[in-house]
Amino acid sequence: MSEKSLRVLIADDESIIRMGLRTILTELGHTVLSAADGIEAVTLAQREDPDIALLDIRMPFRDGLEVAAEILKHRPIPIIILTAYNESALLERAAELPVQGYLVKPVKRDDLIATMRVAIATFNQQRQLAQKVDELEEKLTARKLIERAKGVLMKHGMGEEEAYHHIQMTARSRRTTMSKIAQEIIDRALKSGELRH
Repeated sequence: MSEKSLRVLIADDESIIRMGLRTILTELGHTVLSAADGIEAVTLAQREDPDIALLDIRMPFRDGLEVAAEILKHRPIPIIILTAYNESALLERAAELPVQGYLVKPVKRDDLIATMRVAIATFNQQRQLAQKVDELEEKLTARKLIERAKGVLMKHGMGEEEAYHHIQMTARSRRTTMSKIAQEIIDRALKSGELRH
């Protein structure tokens, strides 16, 4: 497993499964948080901030998929679904959630280690990708703002390069971003009626 000790949430209504998983995980140096039903699992997840969750697909009060959705709303973490079933309806629902893995009970030690390793790696890759997408969207938005602001300045007689340079220098002198300056130029033009939304 990873060298890092993890806080692992296990939610399963069968105590023998919980105990078996706890034994394996504590031997690996992880801290285990146990829940016997869906409500307890959600409460523990919110209170204890686990690093990863192993959730039984079938539990009293709330099933593993409802618990997964609730956990992901508050704080995204890698989630592995435990199942003794091969029920297509449940697995279809599971496919709609960003779940990182599945384990069929009874869980074997090597399968648990491998699935957790893959789940954590997959989760981290997805987060990095999401971050890159956000950064690219931010850059695209900034570029559009700057283009629009350049258009406003060009109506006032500046050349394209001069307009860009003006935005750049203003941002530098005020120690802010070019997109912020561009937004101010656009806002002024909208206020004066020179530009329309």
